[in-house]
Amino acid sequence: MSTQPDLLHSEEEEALRAAVRDLLTDHCDAAGVIARTESDAPHDLALWKLLADGMGLAGLLVPEARGGQGATHREAAVVLEELGRAVAPVPYLTSAVVATEALLACDDEELLGRLASGRTIGALAVGLHTAPGAPPRTVRAVDGILHGELTGIADAAAADVLLVPADDGGLYAVAADAVTVTPQTSLDLTRPLATVTLDGAPGRRVGDAEPAVRRALRTAAGLLASEQLGLAEKSLTDTVRYLGERKQFNRPVGGFQALKHRLAQLWLEVVSLRAAARAAADALATGEDTDVLVAVAQAYAAPVAVHAAEEALQLHAGIGMTWEHPVHLYLKRAKADSIAYGTAGAHRTALAGLVDLQAP
Repeated sequence: MSTQPDLLHSEEEEALRAAVRDLLTDHCDAAGVIARTESDAPHDLALWKLLADGMGLAGLLVPEARGGQGATHREAAVVLEELGRAVAPVPYLTSAVVATEALLACDDEELLGRLASGRTIGALAVGLHTAPGAPPRTVRAVDGILHGELTGIADAAAADVLLVPADDGGLYAVAADAVTVTPQTSLDLTRPLATVTLDGAPGRRVGDAEPAVRRALRTAAGLLASEQLGLAEKSLTDTVRYLGERKQFNRPVGGFQALKHRLAQLWLEVVSLRAAARAAADALATGEDTDVLVAVAQAYAAPVAVHAAEEALQLHAGIGMTWEHPVHLYLKRAKADSIAYGTAGAHRTALAGLVDLQAP
C-alpha cells in the first residue's frame, strides 16, 4: 500500500536551502552570469568548486559507503531549486545528478567516488532532449574502441569524463580529452550543448547502458521540475516586486486590477508546481509511485516555468527586453528546460499509459 508523499521541507532541508542561497547570493550575481554567457567559458568552475568541495553537494545522491554524503533526492531537489533561482552556470544537474545516477546503476566505485567529491565532472552522452524510456543514440564499439557522433550533449564542454552508450549494450567511460567536443548553438547559454565526436576513442566499460540510462533520465526528469520551480518562483517574485515599485499615473502599476489577476493566476500555477515537484522528489527518494509522480511533475512543470518567465518579460515591459536585465536568462532556461528529458506532451503520453487512461 503506497503512502502519501511528504511535500513539506524538513529543518535540515531549509538549512541547506539557506546555505546554498547565501553562497549563490555572494558568488552568482546576474551581471556575472550574463558576462559569462558572452565569454568562451560559460561554466563557472570556481562556483562549482565552492558547491562541490566547500559544501559537498556533488555527492548528495551517493551513499556514504561509496564516498558520498548519503542524502536523498529531496536534498538534491532543494539545491536545484536554488540553482534554478540563480540560473547558475554550473554542471550540477548533468554531473551530480544525471551522470551520478547512471554510475549508481553500475559497479565502478572509483569513478563514482571521483564524481561525488566534485574533483571530476561527468556528463552522460545522451541528448538533453531524450525522455526517460526512450532509446538513446549509441556509438559503435569494437574491442573497447568507440566510433560515432552524439549531438545535444549538455555541459560536455565542462566534463572531464563522458559516459557513452554503445551498440554492444555497454556504458563506457571516456576521457574528455580523447573526444572532440564541438559547441552547438544553444538557446540557454548557461547550459551549453555540444556535439561529441568519437574517432577511435578508448573507452572503459562501467556497466550496462540500458538500466543506467533509464535510471539517470528518470531522476533527471523528476528533479528538473525543482529547477523549473526555482526559476518560476524567482520570476514571479521579481515581477511582483517590480510592479510594486514602478508607477504609472502616479500609482504603482501592481495596483491595476488586470495585472493583479495575471499575477494571482501565475501564483496559483507556481504553488501547484511546487506540490508536483516536491512529490516527484519525494517519490524518487522513497521509491513510491515514482514513474507516475515524475511524469505528473514534468507534464506540468514546463508550461508553468515558461509562462512565469514570459509574464516576467512582458510585465517588466521594455526593461525586460534589454540584455543587461536578467529576465532573458530565465526565459531561455525555461524554454530549454521545456524540452529537456522529454517534453510535457511526451510525459503526458507516458502518464496515460501508466494509469491505463489511453487517448481515444
